[in-house]
Order: sequence, then C-alpha cells, then structure tokens
Amino acid sequence: MSSTSIKPASQRHLKNHTSIGQTIRNSLTMAYRGLLRIKRTPEQLFDVTFQPIIFTLMFTYIFGGAISGNVINYLPVIIPGILVQTVITTSIVTGVQLREDMDKGVFDRFKSLPIARIAPLAGALLADTIRYTIATVLTLTMGYIMGYQPGGGLGYVALAGVLVIVCSWAISWIFAFFGVIARTASSVQGISMIVLFPLTFLSNAFVPVDTMPGWLQWFVNINPISHLVTAVRDLANHGTVGTDLTISLIGVAVIVAVFAPLTVRAYMRRT
Repeated sequence: MSSTSIKPASQRHLKNHTSIGQTIRNSLTMAYRGLLRIKRTPEQLFDVTFQPIIFTLMFTYIFGGAISGNVINYLPVIIPGILVQTVITTSIVTGVQLREDMDKGVFDRFKSLPIARIAPLAGALLADTIRYTIATVLTLTMGYIMGYQPGGGLGYVALAGVLVIVCSWAISWIFAFFGVIARTASSVQGISMIVLFPLTFLSNAFVPVDTMPGWLQWFVNINPISHLVTAVRDLANHGTVGTDLTISLIGVAVIVAVFAPLTVRAYMRRT
C-alpha cells in the first residue's frame, strides 16, 4: 500500500485520539476565532447592547407604577428579572450561528485541519460567554443609572451575574443541539423562541406570583426561570443564598449532563 493512501487514515486516527490538552487549546483557538468574528462584524452585538437598555427602560416605566407604586421600588424586582430574561434569550444566538456556519461549509473546512473535532463546537459555546457578560454588565449598569441600589453589595451582585452567565451557558447547549439537528437557521430561531419565551414571560421575572390567577401560579412556581430569578434577587438585593440557588445549579448540571452528550454525538455524526 502506498504512503499516500496511508496518510489520510493516520491523520484521521490522530484527530480521533487528540489529548485533553490539545482539545482545550484547539477549543480556545476556536473561541478566539469567534471573538475575531464579532470584532469584524460588531452588529452581532446589537442584541446584547441595545436589548438590555431598551427592555430595562420599557418594562420599568410601563409596569413600575402599576406594580410597585413607583419606578424606584420596582427596580429591585425588575432588574434581576430583566437580567435573567435578556441574558438567557441571548443564548439562542449560539444555535443560530452554529447552524449558519454548518450551512456555509465552515465546519467542513475545519475537518481538514489537524484539530480536535469537538473544538469548533466547544469554541463557539465558549466565545458566546462574552456576549452573556456584556449583556449582564449593561443590564446592571442601566439599572444603577436608573437608581437601582442592590442591598447585597458589589460582591453578591457579581456572584449573581456569574450565576446568570453560567446558567445561560448551560442553556446554550440546548440551542446548540437544535442548531446541529435543525435544517435551517430560521427553524432554530423559531424553535428556540417557542421554548424560551413562554418560560421567561410565564415566570416571576416581571410581576409577583401572587398577582396571577391561581391556575397559572403552579406553573410559575415550578418554572426553572422563576427559581433563577429568585436566586438572583436573593443574592443582589439581600446578599443571601437560598434554596433557589441550589435548584438553579442542579438545573445547570442536569442540562449539561443531558444535552452536552446529545449535542456532541449529533455534531460528530454531522461532521
């Protein structure tokens, strides 16, 4: 057998047996590629720059007087809710961009490179944490400008922000799975909206649960978004750690444990 026929097989063998260290390095390189793409097309950040500002202003001034009597009293309620809603909604972009890259043949070109096969997927999910961080900082900054004074202090506010980012990263695995198995980017976005919007709006993010009809309260109380919003409020407003934080972290572990293997398996079959 000639050397030319042996070489491709040996390359495939090496790609399938890359070390953990090489996989991490390749994933970081792919994440850096994602950051460069954002730098070259900054309009990709419109959703994480304008949405926190617009949503915070809109919801605060529309519902503030009706729910809490005035805007200042409503800020401790709405800012954690807007933070969770905005950042988690941003995670939809992960699946959409993944599907777009696969449709454009970008991942086909990655297959010819001597890198870990999982690196492009892991790098894309890692790069999107920058988007979540931007949305988190802008939402909290906007709230501060409007008069939000979190009682938990800077440390607990930062911890609340990290919690939201971690939860959004975990949820992005769900949308990444949709991105791999769906046929078009528009279908990924449509499916994601159908899943996520009812969860975010049918929660305690914007209004107290006790103001809702009884038949709706049971769903809101078991909604994982409600647990996350309550955990963020406890941290930011009071500097306390409650059972909702534990429930949120358990949810993160379950989502990653279920959807990370599913996404990786589906991605490997496609690439």
